[in-house]
Amino acid sequence: MASWQSALFSRMNRMSRPRATSGDVNDIEELRRQFNYLAARFAAVPRDAVFEAGQLGPVKGEWVRTDGSMSHRVILYFHGGGYISGSPETHRALVARLCSAAGATAFSVGYRLAPDFAFPAGLRDGIDAYRHLLQHGVSASQVILAGDGSGGGLVFACLLAIRNAGLAMPAGVVAMSPWADLSLSGMSMLQNAKKDAALSWELLFLSARNYLKKQSPADPYASPIYAPFRDFPPIMVHAGSNEILRDDASRIGDRAAEAGIPVSVEIYDGMQHLFQASAYVPEAKVSLQRLGQFIRQRVPDSSARAANA
Repeated sequence: MASWQSALFSRMNRMSRPRATSGDVNDIEELRRQFNYLAARFAAVPRDAVFEAGQLGPVKGEWVRTDGSMSHRVILYFHGGGYISGSPETHRALVARLCSAAGATAFSVGYRLAPDFAFPAGLRDGIDAYRHLLQHGVSASQVILAGDGSGGGLVFACLLAIRNAGLAMPAGVVAMSPWADLSLSGMSMLQNAKKDAALSWELLFLSARNYLKKQSPADPYASPIYAPFRDFPPIMVHAGSNEILRDDASRIGDRAAEAGIPVSVEIYDGMQHLFQASAYVPEAKVSLQRLGQFIRQRVPDSSARAANA
């Protein structure tokens, strides 16, 4: 059963949720307003968080560190926002809290957004950022790919591209409420339509149209649930039982299991989309602790690696 804090948070979100769009795919500012509304309700940025503008090759973004951040443990983070909205700045609180839980340093990727830069521009930015890390002294075994929402889907698209390019795979992957099926075919799209206090089918449909233009929503680089997961690194995915993207998380687990990839998919009862963004929901703390523990295990401390060598 969900905590009372979660129930209250969901009720407040539902009451103040922006109205549905007019259906005009060209009204990009209205679509962005809805995503920005969600990001504006994130928890406050931790006091010990430090942000520094950076660049990995041609890709801009920012480095994120907290008091416990280790330089050898690097998270390459992809923010959500339906591929049309969001930035490293909008997701600072969430990325900093993940860094704190994982004892890691993160580079939050400022990938290009639709409709000005449609698919696969964001994917190319992700690959360029990852390739730059590897070319400048960071081992793939030190890197974790992470993301939320559309950024969570982009993480798996990047994995597909990394594998197909013959690059070394990162140590692991974590995703929160990933949007991995732009064809919107999951049953939870219907089952949770009235429960989801954050997202709607209309919002995702219009966002996907802006991102894909005339490309197929079943392209594996756009919707990685249609890709084979062979040779992927271990995966951890968290989502809420009340969100319309619940089945995207479950189907990622299915694809990984089919390929024999170690995977943990945790669906939190009564939780909404990206519940980890709340500072007051107990389940958010549990989820971030679990994700942080997974990252620490995949990229252990230098002393532990030396002892096991």
